[in-house]
Amino acid sequence: MKKVGVAILGLGVVGGGVYEILTKKREFLIATQGVDISVESVLEVREDRIRELGVPAGKVAANIAEAVCNPDVSAIVECIGGVDAAREYVLDALHAGKTVITGNKELIAKYWSELERTAKTHNAGLYFEASCVGGVPIIRTLNDGVQANEISCIMGIINGTTNFILSEMTEKGVSYEDALAHAKSLGFAESDPSADVEGYDAAYKLSILSSLAFHTKVPLAKVFREGIATVTAEDILDGKALGYRLKLLAIGKREGNTVEVRVHPAFVKENHPLAAVDGSFNAVYLRGDAVGEMMLYGRGAGSLPTASAIVSDIVFAATHGEHRYATFKNTASPDRDIKFTADFSGAYYLRLTVSDEQGVLAKLAAILGKYGISIAELRQTSAGGGASKLFLVTHGTHETAIRSAVSKLHATDFAKVESVLRVC
Repeated sequence: MKKVGVAILGLGVVGGGVYEILTKKREFLIATQGVDISVESVLEVREDRIRELGVPAGKVAANIAEAVCNPDVSAIVECIGGVDAAREYVLDALHAGKTVITGNKELIAKYWSELERTAKTHNAGLYFEASCVGGVPIIRTLNDGVQANEISCIMGIINGTTNFILSEMTEKGVSYEDALAHAKSLGFAESDPSADVEGYDAAYKLSILSSLAFHTKVPLAKVFREGIATVTAEDILDGKALGYRLKLLAIGKREGNTVEVRVHPAFVKENHPLAAVDGSFNAVYLRGDAVGEMMLYGRGAGSLPTASAIVSDIVFAATHGEHRYATFKNTASPDRDIKFTADFSGAYYLRLTVSDEQGVLAKLAAILGKYGISIAELRQTSAGGGASKLFLVTHGTHETAIRSAVSKLHATDFAKVESVLRVC
């Protein structure tokens, strides 16, 4: 039977979950997977946390060198988070020939090429299923489930905090500020939520997932990013009236050698599978040329769901004779043949305040028409004081066209653009 000794770096939410699964389910994994996984070392400075989890004193490492150099340890589980110390510790482990398992999406998004190069040099494994969408096996699906496919689209709700906030705003009609406060009170949002609400977390994950889906390096710098902080209850309620639900979407598309990758709030039709993904749940939608459309759904974060993904990587590494690396040239820069575009195409939602006078709609249509933009849906309500509110959805157009039209409208004396959101 294969025996695997593990060192866990950090016993926080995720690291504690890994320790719990590996200690409580050791016999289950022996019986079902034929692998005996034992926790041989932990690195944690909080003595109360060590006592809470019941870690034997002899298993507590004094420093990273002690954990990495332990002869009984063959796999290192990085759960300390952040980038600087995590990168240093992971490189130390890889240089020692130890397989590394991590859920650190920022670390992988920023330093994947360096870490993989080091892993290859020292015949070590580097696995990161838990870095994207928590317990949902999206990376395993891309690597082992859809190899026959050329993936043209990967689109998903891959940040639970923002999905919870937008769900609260949709179902309860509350403001962004109130929904964020509720998310914090329940532990779904950090005291500083900027990584989530500004879209950074989703951008890290999209860089990783689109690289795997399209078999080409998609650097983090190529991911367009907008957050949800400017979304209003008015936008969401009007979207509902038009048959849409607002989500923070991560979208990757490839056509030939052209790739687009973007994270931003967007309306989706109520009958789209992603529209029903609410609360802190995540989902990823794929389109392959052979398999067609498919969607994976589940908990995108949390102690045990994320720990589940980490344990699956430990088992995978232990039961496969050769380590798995990227299917593409994994360098810091993208392949020269790949073109990244920021001129996305699709429909757009606009909310405007306009003068309540004859001919305004004609003038609005003329400006939009100048840039090849036509209106698919339109709703008008009185705003009082000689003004009206217009809510419209365009037919398909391009990002450059909508930006030019909005800039032109801002310069007029009859219209003020209050909100612009994309429609998928």
